Amino acid sequence: MITSQPERKATQMQTFQAQSDDAALLAQTAQAVHQTGQILLARFNPDDRPADMTELMAMIDANDDAASANLRPQLLAIRPQARWLEDEKASGPLPPGEWWVVDPVEGNVNHIHGMGDWSVTATLVRDNEAVLTVVDEPLTARVYTALRGGGAFLNGREIRTSAKLDLGAAMVSTAQATPGEGAATHARTGKSIIAMLNHALLVKAAVPSAMQLIHVAAGRLDCFWQPGSVLSGLVAGALLVREGGGVVTDWQGAPWTTASDSFAASAPGIHAAVVQVLRQVEGQ
Repeated sequence: MITSQPERKATQMQTFQAQSDDAALLAQTAQAVHQTGQILLARFNPDDRPADMTELMAMIDANDDAASANLRPQLLAIRPQARWLEDEKASGPLPPGEWWVVDPVEGNVNHIHGMGDWSVTATLVRDNEAVLTVVDEPLTARVYTALRGGGAFLNGREIRTSAKLDLGAAMVSTAQATPGEGAATHARTGKSIIAMLNHALLVKAAVPSAMQLIHVAAGRLDCFWQPGSVLSGLVAGALLVREGGGVVTDWQGAPWTTASDSFAASAPGIHAAVVQVLRQVEGQ
């Protein structure tokens, strides 16, 4: 069907208005996320060392409660029509409409052990497409933001994925999606690490996923991959990487969606090689 010029202009205006509205929403989201990050920063003790699982879980729950009590009402007030994803470990597609996919303490286990690599993340997902995200890293005063079609930024400065063209020169990373994963997922992860050790320059495994993905988006890491698809750990980083010029697919090379059962994000120049390695793992 041929679209008339007035219809094209109307569509362009609607798109521009939607992006403007989302940009304003992103600024409000960043403010709420930053406030929550400051609460967690005040709770952070570099000398923390939980003694056992009981103490560890109590500290995790206390952090989650403190952060959620500040962040949730603010985000729901900003976007009353959006629903809240209750389960931080949820995977798979969401029902239609808008959803806040949030991890109030991404990397909570690092926080309570007095380590870095923790943040607050909030992503607005609309009909299973991430439209805006904020990752606030209080310890380093770094705030990562991305708007669909509007680029990825660190403290207001545009970021880009790396220019690497050779997987043999690449620094790559993976992570556990969730604690207590089954033997099949552990085997899948282990095989992928061994495969990458045979092809990449340097391979590491660290948690949380979002903190690895911000490094890919900023060009510090060249690739991150993971079996499974825990939404709160991936949607923020996926949008940042895409808007930073990277490629995000499943292990077969198909575009990653909330329905995917695997994840790979990398600089565009090495992504074909990354997928080739991961396809071989899936074929084993």
